[in-house]
Amino acid sequence: MLKSITLLTTLLLLISCSQVSNQNPLHTASAALPEHRQSDFQSYLSDTRTWLEQQRVFVSADKQAELNANMPYELPPADGQPPQKAVLLVHGLGDSPFFFRDIGAELSKQGFLVRTLLLPGHGSRPADLMLADSDEWQEAVSHHTRLLQQQVGEVWLGGFSTGANLVTSEALSNDDISGLLLFSPAIVPESAMTHLLPVVNLLSDWLDQESSDGNYTRYGSLTTNGATQYYYTTRQVRQQLVENTYDKPVLIALSADDSVVDSEAVKSLFEQRFNNPASKLFWFGETTETTDSRIEVLTSRLPQLQISNFSHMSLLFAANNPFYGRNGSHRICENGQTEAAEKLCPDSNDLWYSNWGYQEADKVHARLTWNPYFDRLVSSIKQVTSAK
Repeated sequence: MLKSITLLTTLLLLISCSQVSNQNPLHTASAALPEHRQSDFQSYLSDTRTWLEQQRVFVSADKQAELNANMPYELPPADGQPPQKAVLLVHGLGDSPFFFRDIGAELSKQGFLVRTLLLPGHGSRPADLMLADSDEWQEAVSHHTRLLQQQVGEVWLGGFSTGANLVTSEALSNDDISGLLLFSPAIVPESAMTHLLPVVNLLSDWLDQESSDGNYTRYGSLTTNGATQYYYTTRQVRQQLVENTYDKPVLIALSADDSVVDSEAVKSLFEQRFNNPASKLFWFGETTETTDSRIEVLTSRLPQLQISNFSHMSLLFAANNPFYGRNGSHRICENGQTEAAEKLCPDSNDLWYSNWGYQEADKVHARLTWNPYFDRLVSSIKQVTSAK
């Protein structure tokens, strides 16, 4: 979804380009966004499902699967015991709670009460991100954090991409949070031009306006306002990190080749501003210069699996995920390659996998959508969250 933000050098061209007709219901906003401040989580779930049933523009024949993928959810501890610890997981821009299916299940096995959010503007139709506001996203995270803290004493926050920005901001202002789990945290954008987004938002509604490719777990189009609100989350959390260090445990998983995030800058923030000795950063890439023993480098070039490098989204999913896994039902062929390569991708029997925008002669690359080191990541999550 954030691929458009990595192409901000073409923003002025996008303003003048013709756009897909707004007659497409995907590109027509709902009248209003749903309420997210219910007094209990079950009411939030019930109200959100009702709203999605009424407002979602379905993109596949399986409406129930679409609803389930976009619904927030709760998982009790897998051992059936009353929860002693809990975690709130927050998805990224244009994404859905589905992105935590694998991580959430593993956290449940580790004894967590797991909850996910659906950020306002998500789950229904891409045009609803015209109505989104980063302050409302932050308030939703704060509200549901408080609901968890009323129920469980030890509360962790986890987030992917934009969601990682939001939960980090919450933790920096809420001393009662026990720690953070951050997956591809989009704290520092790869593009140096994201500061232009608020201006472009005054001139153009869309950064990327597409018809659906059948992927019901995330939006295929991106409004300029949605990207602008993402930018505001980066500005907020970076300012907080200038003024504060974070001394609770944190696990960060980061691709060195992330097309959305300035990975080196985020690594530097980890070294300088996240100072708990039990913290851990997984660097999925080749070697990197560091003297910080808390950083573990795991090679991202795995020819035996036909993986060239890791993508922004790949860190979250297990290889056996039925939708995004190695043999999953959905393949992302729109991957910043040549048009010829993208045409070959759907039926290729010799497919490689990479981040968005990676190209290599004589190879066709789809997006890498699973993590070969998933079990190792899960094991480290347990170590970090057990640290006192």
